[in-house]
Amino acid sequence: MSNRLPPLNPLRAFEAAARRGSVSAAARELNVTHGAISHQIRALEESLNTVLFERGGKRLKLTSQGALLLPAVTEAFGGIAAATALMKRPATTGALTITCVPALLSFWIIPRLNRFTDQYPGIKLSLVASNDPAQVFSRDVDVSILYGDGNLPDCWTRLWRHLRLFPIASPTLLNNRPLRSIRDLTEHTLLHGDQDGREWNTWFAAADAVHLPRGPQHFMSDARLSTEAALHGQGIALGDTITAASLIARGELVVPFDLSVPANDAFYVACRQDVRAAPIVKVFIDWLFASLEEDSLPEPQISARMLLRGRGARTTENIQPASARAGRRKTAIE
Repeated sequence: MSNRLPPLNPLRAFEAAARRGSVSAAARELNVTHGAISHQIRALEESLNTVLFERGGKRLKLTSQGALLLPAVTEAFGGIAAATALMKRPATTGALTITCVPALLSFWIIPRLNRFTDQYPGIKLSLVASNDPAQVFSRDVDVSILYGDGNLPDCWTRLWRHLRLFPIASPTLLNNRPLRSIRDLTEHTLLHGDQDGREWNTWFAAADAVHLPRGPQHFMSDARLSTEAALHGQGIALGDTITAASLIARGELVVPFDLSVPANDAFYVACRQDVRAAPIVKVFIDWLFASLEEDSLPEPQISARMLLRGRGARTTENIQPASARAGRRKTAIE
């Protein structure tokens, strides 16, 4: 078969000249001289014993024989380029162990897991709910997604997302026991996703309500548990602009107050320096950041008001602290 094929270089010159409509443009693309392209085209025509281009015009025009040859040559070069790209593509198969903040894992990553597995079916994931920074340095862990300050020496770290925090509650709970003002929080159980209550204290400070008496309070080990407790109507938790967004959009949670505060920490992606360049690690980290950019997250306050109306609840004006009235705080998903 190889004896019946024209030589490769003349075919490249012919395809480039035909596609670009100019010998000069083909020469620039292939990084050769104008004369080299002309010589290669003449050699191909002699090899095939036919004329491929009509001479004389400013722009090259294919003859009927040239028009017959071009699609086959273009397809052949395209196939070669595609096969070469596949050969050079890093291997993306194997096992990958990910540790992740429990709330982010449950409410954000797992709902999107099929997107990753569809794109990389050869990767077997092991997912561990954990926010322990020490696991970044474990030889059994490949990538960690942590909630913290990002201060992890001797490893690769990149900020994934800043957060804002705001109260969230079950619509059933608010229908039975409305929140018409911040003072009504004293009649509800506060659900803490941290052990020291720092996040709720930050929110009350922004609401000019630091000295507001507190009702019953439950402290939980992480935000996943406090969010689940809120889903079951056990009290009012603090949600964030990532993990609570889809729950609000589906109507499972509502936002009773138009006030949010920056979270004390943020989500970071981290791994050991020696595994950062591994193709299987790289594709997961790239997917993680790309998914965040692609997703259009809902505006929590708009969702809350619409849902409250839709459920027939009494609609009252969201109460803002005095410090917020002069300039309305925007709590859009960042």
